[in-house]
Amino acid sequence: MSADVVEIGMPKLSDSMEEATVLAWLKQPGDAVKRGEPLVEVETDKATVVYEAETDGVLEEVVVQAGQAAQLGAVIARLRVDGGATAAPSAAAPAARREGSAGALEFRAAIRAALDEELARDERVILFGEDVAAAGGVFAVTPGLYEKYGPARVFDTPISELAMSGAAYGAAITGKRPVLEIMFGDFLALSMDMLINQATKYWFLTGGRQSCPLVIRSVVGAGGRFGAIHSQMPVSWLMGITGLKLVAPATPGDAKGLLKAAIRDENPVLFFEHKRLYPLKGEVNGDVVELGRAKVVREGGDVTLVSAMKGVHDCVAAAEELAREGIEAEVIDLRTIRPLDMETVLRSLEKTNRLVVVEEGPLTGGWAGEVLALVIEQGLGDVEDAWRITTANSPIPYSPPLEDAFLPDARRIVREVRERS
Repeated sequence: MSADVVEIGMPKLSDSMEEATVLAWLKQPGDAVKRGEPLVEVETDKATVVYEAETDGVLEEVVVQAGQAAQLGAVIARLRVDGGATAAPSAAAPAARREGSAGALEFRAAIRAALDEELARDERVILFGEDVAAAGGVFAVTPGLYEKYGPARVFDTPISELAMSGAAYGAAITGKRPVLEIMFGDFLALSMDMLINQATKYWFLTGGRQSCPLVIRSVVGAGGRFGAIHSQMPVSWLMGITGLKLVAPATPGDAKGLLKAAIRDENPVLFFEHKRLYPLKGEVNGDVVELGRAKVVREGGDVTLVSAMKGVHDCVAAAEELAREGIEAEVIDLRTIRPLDMETVLRSLEKTNRLVVVEEGPLTGGWAGEVLALVIEQGLGDVEDAWRITTANSPIPYSPPLEDAFLPDARRIVREVRERS
């Protein structure tokens, strides 16, 4: 079989970048590489980023060694690809740059499609944030929108989350429908005053006479080796804020449909995008998905597994493993964490009598505890067993083995369900 050699280039993630540094190669020359496997760690002006292989192959040559810098676009490695495989793009990119095929889109492409359609549908919609315009976003979610809609509707901002949030609030109450990207959810803390004390109270303070239709998109979650300050899951920080919706899609189809619904909502919405879901492919249509409605993604009668975002996929994987042991798990994707669709959860609990809530987030103060509290209040008679699977109450490790051990995964779900069966 013939083989092609694909050049892997240093990607451009920011207009301000001129070069980046290779921190570590996670594969060595001669190693087999599977599509989606971590390939190399690169340090940019924003963060340390792990790039994944775009295709199956063998790492042929490392051109830029660990510790060396390279200009954007420069070849940093070469990958030998079998002739029957699909070649990777010649300029390397993180997993976030891959496109979906006909009938399916990657998660990031579904987000872009929703933004594109809403910008086209409603001239009041504007999109802004750090590097979302000409650079197309640090995770390559927004390429092409700046060129299509121009600098008045898609534009970059300075690095000031409070200023961005103030601009979104001001735009929302003066007739626009802003979509703001705050690059990493860890820095939502810098937006708290404008978001919590102003935007979420505006409907109430005006006696219901004026809405504040703004969306904040933000990347969250661990597993990408981004370290303790770029990997957090800030959902629990915001659970108690009246007037704020928290949206957490798990699939490309829901990412598109829920984002369209969020942009059309009349009040503030936080839209969380798990960084480890960006490469995920799935069927996508044009439907708008109602906020506040969970979805049963797998039916079963022995135990109910409830989660959101990447946790849904861990639950499905666990359910498939448990099924081989004769335990049929029902899996519920919450999709929206505030408001919670407890009707769907309680209906499942009536069948299974056992509930496991899987949250990527600290045990203390998390949304999993809120689900359990509502179950006890509203469905105690159906409960034989109920518990949480979460992260520890500690910062997120950078070390790959420690980070993997820190996160809830399918193996842990299977183990705990098996032990309590």
